[in-house]
Amino acid sequence: MLNDEPQSWGAEAKEPSCLSQLMLITELMRQEVYKVSFFQTASHCLVMVTHRYLGVVILAVFATTVTNAEITVTCGKDSVKIRWEFGADWVPNASRLFLGSCRASQLNVLPTSQGEALFNYPFSACKFKKLMRGKRIIYQNELTYRPYPQNKPAAVVHPIECVYHRPDTWVPPFLRPGSGTSEGWGGLVFHMSLLNEELSGVAQTNVIPLGSFMPIWAAVEQKSHQPLLLLMEECVAVSTPDLQAEGQVYPIITNKGCLVESVRGNSMFLPRYHSSAIVLYLQAFKFNLGKEVYIHCKLAAWDPEVFNVGKKACNYIKETEGWELLDDPSQSELCSCCASTCRTRSRRGLAWGSHSQTSVLGPLIIVDPEMSVKSLV
Repeated sequence: MLNDEPQSWGAEAKEPSCLSQLMLITELMRQEVYKVSFFQTASHCLVMVTHRYLGVVILAVFATTVTNAEITVTCGKDSVKIRWEFGADWVPNASRLFLGSCRASQLNVLPTSQGEALFNYPFSACKFKKLMRGKRIIYQNELTYRPYPQNKPAAVVHPIECVYHRPDTWVPPFLRPGSGTSEGWGGLVFHMSLLNEELSGVAQTNVIPLGSFMPIWAAVEQKSHQPLLLLMEECVAVSTPDLQAEGQVYPIITNKGCLVESVRGNSMFLPRYHSSAIVLYLQAFKFNLGKEVYIHCKLAAWDPEVFNVGKKACNYIKETEGWELLDDPSQSELCSCCASTCRTRSRRGLAWGSHSQTSVLGPLIIVDPEMSVKSLV
């Protein structure tokens, strides 16, 4: 009979051999006792066990590499609990134990004079790295012991990883449409999602190799409205879900629709299949490599028959060293301001100004292709 709360096993047992651990886990799985979060292993053992938590199957992988340390990890639905028991020689510096950027939630000295550090944090804290691989959601972090000054490397590094199998119907947050709805004119709903390389559906991973392409699809629901033109007025990449004044910003689209990333690399707006949707074929750029990246875009619905310097989508064409209007190259002079500052002169269509929304795509992880794949899974 399974309990409702995850449990930890083996915390008080003597360290068994790898073979005996495998036999024990096999027997537990045969008996459908899946809710096992961690087995303490010898330094050369690797244990892979599964959980069943509220109907969601969780696969947790832990490799014990810390000598004379006992670490118990419990992966919860959206958080993790860790118990780290260590020798008496570490007790004076126990405050230098970290889970990512977080110190221990609680420190105790045991009757044996050994120390105990307890960590209890949600995955949204401590700089957990969230990866998505096919049908798996992976949360990664590190336990570290840092008794030395800040500029010195950690004395001990222990990887922590919780891997979750998601239901087929589950959609990752970074693929969900923008949640806002513009007011007025009957209400408009904007969407923005990451597509796979074939442009045949939503992406199955948020890990993007540097230099490869990450197609970003945006659309506005027309419903019963007259035909609409969907534009990306501004897009920037930042390291946080919210725009922060002090944060580093990487411009992608500026000047009311100028794709400046097409100047630096091979990014482009693809030809439209419908006026109410647009695909930004964005080449992965060097920004916050290996860490979370969020793309913030201001989407706007506009009259498909009217273009001006404030309402446009412009690609930079390297062969001609000039800018071209996506929807009507014969009006490409509207893009000439992309090299300076685009100032709207026309007053027509001011009533459309309220039909816009800022959507966020993320987290994305841009990685250098030379990085080991093993570090990502």
